[in-house]
Amino acid sequence: MMNKNPFTLTRFVLLWAALGIICGLFASIYWIVLAWMIQGFEQFNGWSLLLIMPLAGLIVGLGIHWLGNPGEIGLVIDNIHLHGGRLSMRENPSMILTSLFSIAAGGSAGPEAPMVQVTGSIGTWLADRFRCQGDVLRTFSLAGMASGFTVLFGAPLGGAMFAMEILHHQNVVEYTEAILPAIVASCSSYMIFVAITRLGIGPTWHFPQYAAGNIDDFVMAMGVGVIGALMGWLFIVIFRWCEHFFQSLKSPIYVQTTLAGLGLGILAALFPLTRYFGEHQLEDVIEGNFLPIMLLGLAVAKMFAIAITVTGGWRGGIIIPLFFVGACFGKALMITHPEFNEALVITCSMAAINAAVTRTPISTTLLLSKLTGFSSLAPILFASLVGFFLAPRKPFIASQLRLEGSKQP
Repeated sequence: MMNKNPFTLTRFVLLWAALGIICGLFASIYWIVLAWMIQGFEQFNGWSLLLIMPLAGLIVGLGIHWLGNPGEIGLVIDNIHLHGGRLSMRENPSMILTSLFSIAAGGSAGPEAPMVQVTGSIGTWLADRFRCQGDVLRTFSLAGMASGFTVLFGAPLGGAMFAMEILHHQNVVEYTEAILPAIVASCSSYMIFVAITRLGIGPTWHFPQYAAGNIDDFVMAMGVGVIGALMGWLFIVIFRWCEHFFQSLKSPIYVQTTLAGLGLGILAALFPLTRYFGEHQLEDVIEGNFLPIMLLGLAVAKMFAIAITVTGGWRGGIIIPLFFVGACFGKALMITHPEFNEALVITCSMAAINAAVTRTPISTTLLLSKLTGFSSLAPILFASLVGFFLAPRKPFIASQLRLEGSKQP
């Protein structure tokens, strides 16, 4: 990579770090504004959501109609593979505005998609300023994406690996030259984000402590991985059904987003924990007293909420919402089998469903270890790999099918 550019390694490191700082500043501002907006929308609950959520959907739809369609993570992956890694900043105003309203109003999608798209485009912008091209430009875009994942999950290594792994459905990492830049940018963005927001230092969720036992734990992790893979299949079926429904409407985007808001409002009124992307609601699942049937119903309702959010035109990502679904299934399994270790079952369930849907077994393991404070990586990795290998042959994110031979410089 270095022989194509006049910069020395030291200058590259400084540029990667500078990229992380810029991305960390953006992420901090975005997060502060989002938290302020959520506080405003949280005042509404119950059946009032049947009015508030459609209104929020109308705002989201009008924003897309006037500012343009900002796309989703699939478009970002396509640009990495097919357009030399160039991510345009022209879609950022639409993505920022619509995602803020989508997430703050209570859509079941998280900030990872807007965060990654914007920070990735910042990487492209910085590379253009220094006239970088080819693999070097793609590396900056990937480093920016890694910074976005990192500030959301508070895990520099996991965020960097996720940015590499999400690009493919079978290859673990294709753009190996971007690993070091991604880690450097992730570390600097993490420091800036933590310094400003004071978030992301410790575990996000406080799970019961787990101590590695014996080989039975790995057998259990693989068994839970099978269940997680089945959950992933069910989610994909629900998602495709909702996708077909909204596409069949053939109506303007603001009509679709308004209808999606109505559907989300009904679900939130019946199942309050399905509202929002699940970061705080997942803690309620862990600490609450639920019957298994209630947890299973909540998990399926959350699957519909995620699918309606994304296919209905609201903006956001599905990673943390999928963790919420996995936690519900894992908690239900643990209640029916109290002899199981609670932390092990819930965490492995979360890992397996996410690996089955996003095809990211390694980074999912790293992220969940940080988010849950899980000290042993091995059981999570076993569950993630089972979920990954039992996933549908056709990946959920269609653009992951792009082959290395399809790349364009």
